[in-house]
Amino acid sequence: MGNENQPRTTLADLKEVGSRGCILDVSGDDAVAIRLMEMGLTEDEEIEVIGFAPLGDPIEYSIRGYRISLRSTEAARVSIRSI
Repeated sequence: MGNENQPRTTLADLKEVGSRGCILDVSGDDAVAIRLMEMGLTEDEEIEVIGFAPLGDPIEYSIRGYRISLRSTEAARVSIRSI
């Protein structure tokens, strides 16, 4: 479809507080991927970076009116479109 050669952007790529994205998908079909979707990380939801732990991990996000914290490895599984 023309964008196969472009690198995938993930939640882990958002490096500044206030950065936002629109979720495209969650990679994988294991328990972690299912849990991420159960927590509300579903297609077309907007998500915003709220803050970072002192060493940068975990990262706090705002989605659907609540806050969640994800480790960088978990955030890297969530593909986004920056907004």
